[in-house]
Amino acid sequence: MISYILRRAMYAIPILIGVNIITFVLFFVVNTPDDMARMHLGMKRVSEAAIVKWKDERGYNKPVLFNHSANGAKKITETIFFQNSVKLFIFDFGRSDSGRDIGYDISQRMWPSLAITIPSLIVGLLSYISFGLILAFFRGTYVDISGVILCVIMMSISGLFYIIGGQYLIGKFLHLVPISGYDTGLNAVKFVFLPVLVGLIGGIGASTRWYRTIFLEEMNKDYVRTARAKGLSELRILYRHVLTNGLIPILTGVVVILPSLFIGSLIVESFFAIPGLGSYTIDAINRQDFAIVRSMVFLGSVLYIIGLILTDISYTLVDPRVRLN
Repeated sequence: MISYILRRAMYAIPILIGVNIITFVLFFVVNTPDDMARMHLGMKRVSEAAIVKWKDERGYNKPVLFNHSANGAKKITETIFFQNSVKLFIFDFGRSDSGRDIGYDISQRMWPSLAITIPSLIVGLLSYISFGLILAFFRGTYVDISGVILCVIMMSISGLFYIIGGQYLIGKFLHLVPISGYDTGLNAVKFVFLPVLVGLIGGIGASTRWYRTIFLEEMNKDYVRTARAKGLSELRILYRHVLTNGLIPILTGVVVILPSLFIGSLIVESFFAIPGLGSYTIDAINRQDFAIVRSMVFLGSVLYIIGLILTDISYTLVDPRVRLN
């Protein structure tokens, strides 16, 4: 097990290097350091001296990828890419182009993101799996057909409709919770309730259909027919056998959303004015703040790789046939 984890961690290094290079190239293809300086200083009446000073303060005065004027290893180390990317591997995010400490911002903004995403994940999984089991149990009946039709309708509606509709109905019309904003402590509950509810409703259609498909596939396998032949009830088969054997694809689906637990939901946080990492990333993109965008992409990649490793490890817990070598 330990050797497997170490081997996967080593595999992650070239992946993270590749992500860093791609992010860096894409960002600097769009904007040069001079363009970034003009955007931050103001497009009109920006002197060349001000641009040079802005780049000097942020380390953007060096060559982008290769320093022809340097000697030896400095041809690589004395570049914008090396000095702004290598530190990420020790989680030194540096400062944003606006001068703020990115590491401090992440440590402060991660909690509002987690306040939304963790309840959404837990409540969502319990709800979607339960609805999927119900539809699978009543397969072929009016309950199943009606549920599938409702799921298709719900998944066909844009998520923005649920956000705007929830804000209007629950926040503005019924005045149950604030439409937007955030607070600390227990006061945060009234601010995160609506985003969590909207996220839950918006994901019912696609998630329930997916879990229903998983359970129906398991119910057609030989071990289920054997269990029926032994006289086990449908409920016991569903919860003791079908649900247990369906955990592997469920875990695989969960790993996809693990990075969002930390980084947050970009759209939801922006619409509800939640000061989390999702809105932090959106604001950085709008401001063309390369330092923040690079840090958030790297952090998301790390979390996704960790999620994959944890998922592989969890396979051994839910399926004894799986062994990690």
